Amino acid sequence: MIVANRRELVRFAKFAVVGIIGTIVDFTVLNVLILGFDFSKFWASTCSFSAAVVSNFIWNRLWTFPESREKALVPQLVQFGLVSLGGYVINQVIFLGLDGLIFHVWGTLGYNISKATATVVVLFWNFGVNRVWTYRDIE
Repeated sequence: MIVANRRELVRFAKFAVVGIIGTIVDFTVLNVLILGFDFSKFWASTCSFSAAVVSNFIWNRLWTFPESREKALVPQLVQFGLVSLGGYVINQVIFLGLDGLIFHVWGTLGYNISKATATVVVLFWNFGVNRVWTYRDIE
């Protein structure tokens, strides 16, 4: 039991590292699209979140859950994508809600704080749902 819990903590730590990489991708694309290309926050966040999902899927399949490579790619990608779609909705509600209601007066810093808050919440959603559904058969 203790070994299994420790293994799961290590897996969560790996998932978090992958999430950090995804967060760097997310924030970079978000800010480039808003500041460099004048995208709306909604579309910039949609694009940046999508780029982060692709990065996260690749790294989770290769590193966090390497045993998952024994499974077919497409069904796993679909499951991961559906979980990410739920995460996207949560992300957008928190990101746009906090930015629009509270942090918009802080400009760039404000929408980045909103995005950071959304990212932390979605981390737990993504790990929990992916762990019990997408990667449920991985010990």
